[in-house]
Amino acid sequence: MISSTSSKAFPPGIHVPSLTFFRDDARQEIDWDVQEKHLNFLVASGLHGIVLAGTNGEAITLTSAEKIRLVQRTKAIAHKLGRSDIPVVMGCVAGCTRDVIDQTIEAKNAGADFALVLVPSYFHFAMDQEAIISFFQELADTSPIPILIYNFPGVVAGLDVSSEMLDILGRHKNIVGVKLTCGGIAKVTRVSASFSPDKFCALAGQSDWLIPALSVGGTGCITGVANLYPKACVELYNLYCSGKLKEAEALQKQIAVAEWGFAKGGINGTKWIVAKMLGYPEANSHCRRPYPKFSSKEKQDWISAQVKSAEGVERGLVKASRL
Repeated sequence: MISSTSSKAFPPGIHVPSLTFFRDDARQEIDWDVQEKHLNFLVASGLHGIVLAGTNGEAITLTSAEKIRLVQRTKAIAHKLGRSDIPVVMGCVAGCTRDVIDQTIEAKNAGADFALVLVPSYFHFAMDQEAIISFFQELADTSPIPILIYNFPGVVAGLDVSSEMLDILGRHKNIVGVKLTCGGIAKVTRVSASFSPDKFCALAGQSDWLIPALSVGGTGCITGVANLYPKACVELYNLYCSGKLKEAEALQKQIAVAEWGFAKGGINGTKWIVAKMLGYPEANSHCRRPYPKFSSKEKQDWISAQVKSAEGVERGLVKASRL
């Protein structure tokens, strides 16, 4: 097993890919009042990390200036709430290596601790194993902050960072882990068999398989459900890590039901239900066009019923935290 030679390991636990909220007008600029309210909610909830400009944050629609400002606002909020040490990750996605490198530099200058990076996929037909490995290695050689590989074949034309690639990339001192939105539990197992988690770790990309991932050496997850139920997700992680396996199993089932609501609802459905349940204006819940609005009454009713599985748990934890 390979041990750490990196100066900064990726922290274990529950990290949330923050949603990005826009105004409901022609330009759809970020609504900073709603955005800061949501970031305050997330940072204050006890989550282990904040991910900005990920898939849930609609990274592909954001400008570099917007992403920089999101990082800066998050860091300022964290400082105000006494959580200056909370890790902040910025999504870096572009069509070429040069531009992704530039984004990691911008992320560092803004105060981000890590960069979450997808495989460039416009020329997906040319991106074989050698090209993908070379991309991440060149990026990691140059990036001023550590790289977290983001494996999500569904948004990069089916390109998959295989276990063979991870075994090579995990040896780079500036590549600290992989987020597996591919659902690859076997990849988690193989990563943990080859690397100590302080060198290179594997995180579940959804909360509905957090316990299975932890049981084979995963270190946590990055889950959109934490935009609505942050304390419940942290509680699930804490229950497992403290050996309370029966309680963890029961909560995992509740969160898995809610996770399916987020997954099937899509980003527009996720934003709609989060805005509804947290009291944000519905007008701010729309994705940047051309992503369609979540306007079907049938779908709204379905997701509202689906995510209620963990509502009582979250409310109970919020109440307990105020005692």
